[in-house]
This record gives sequence, C-alpha cells and structure tokens, in this order.
Amino acid sequence: MTNFLSFQVHGNADHAGGSPAESVESLLIFITGLVDKQPLEIFAAVLPGVSSLQNIHPMLVHFPIAFLLGFFVLDVVGAFAFKPQWRSVASWFLYFGTISAVATVCAGILAASTVEHGDNVHDIMERHEHFGLIILGLACLLSFWRLKVKSLVCDVANSVFMMLSTALCVFLFLGADLGGLMVYKYGVAVEGVHQDSHDHNHSGASPSLDAHPLQEAVPVSEQEHGEDHTHRHEQTDNHDH
Repeated sequence: MTNFLSFQVHGNADHAGGSPAESVESLLIFITGLVDKQPLEIFAAVLPGVSSLQNIHPMLVHFPIAFLLGFFVLDVVGAFAFKPQWRSVASWFLYFGTISAVATVCAGILAASTVEHGDNVHDIMERHEHFGLIILGLACLLSFWRLKVKSLVCDVANSVFMMLSTALCVFLFLGADLGGLMVYKYGVAVEGVHQDSHDHNHSGASPSLDAHPLQEAVPVSEQEHGEDHTHRHEQTDNHDH
C-alpha cells in the first residue's frame, strides 16, 4: 500500500521500482492481507493516522473552517454582486459549518480534559477553547437568523449580519492560530519521533554509519603521528652520528 501511494504522489522517477504493475500488485497484496485481520486491525491498517489519534478533534477541525470560510466568501460576493443564488448556496455552507462546529467544539472540550499538556500550554488551550465557543455561538446565531429571514436585502439588518459573519472569520483565524501554536511549537498530542532524512534523488540505501566508524579515525591519526615522530627521531640519531 505504501509503494502504491508513493508512486501516486512522487511518480516513478525518484523511487526504485514503482511501476504501475508493481503498484497494482502492492495494492492487491495489501487488500488480501486485510482478510485475516480483525475489524480493529483493519481499521488501523486502512486509517493508520486516525487510529493513532488521541482525540478526533484534529480531524474534525478542518470542516467548520472550510465550510464557514466558504460561506463568508460566497455570501460577500453574492451580496455585492446582487446574486441571491450565491447567497442561497452560502446558507448551506453556513448550516454545514455550524453542524461540524458543534462536533468539533465537543471533541475539543473532551481533548482539553484528556490530552496531556503543561502549564505553559494551559492558558493557550483555554483561549483556544473560548474562541471555539465564540465561533460556535456566532455560527448558531447566523444560522438561526438565515433560517428565519430567507432573503437578506441591502439594509441595516444585512449590514449587521455581514459584520457578524466577518467577526466569525476573525475568530476562526485566531482560534486556528492558537491551535497551530499548540501543535507545532509545543507538540501537544504529538509523539516525538526522530525522522530519518530521505533523499528523493537517490533511491538506493543510504550508507551506514557503521561502515566508517568514527573510532577508527583516531588510531589512524595516532599511527601517522607515531610514524612521523619515529622518522624525526631516526633523522636526529643519524645527524648525531
């Protein structure tokens, strides 16, 4: 399965093998290997990233961001271009974004109480949670407003609606920024694993460090130093004679 995916992503130029036939063979071997596995083992083999998560919050968080930002863009374009069809589509983005925000916030609250984190991250996590609750509140308010008022005309009410949707996007960016800070700087819920470097220009195995151990360089240097010292000593003896 790994060879199949690597061919699809990287192509055949920088990997040994990786032909379409070998990729299909690797995929068939992977599928055949699932037959003898238990359901949990199949789930871990098919979705190894999801099965390794401590909490599903990182997986869910992308959906409200995508839906709510899509809602904002379509709604703004529809309002200024006088295209009610665009605003109608934007409404569905808002509804789906609100539903996914409910699941994301619930998973985030659960993660805050179960994922290990230090005191230096606790305040950041609290602010991230507050931003999430504000986003959920604004999304619910805007969804209820859009359901009650089927069409928004260019008046004061529409201006207020656009201001609230703008504030929603601002809090989305602020919350996403704190989430990225916790993950990429403090490594919250991330297992620290040393990653070996991979050279895409060389498909062969990298040379082993054991082939030229550092310890062998020291005796060689000492040997050369000893030979040079002996040579100088012999020259001195010859000069004295």
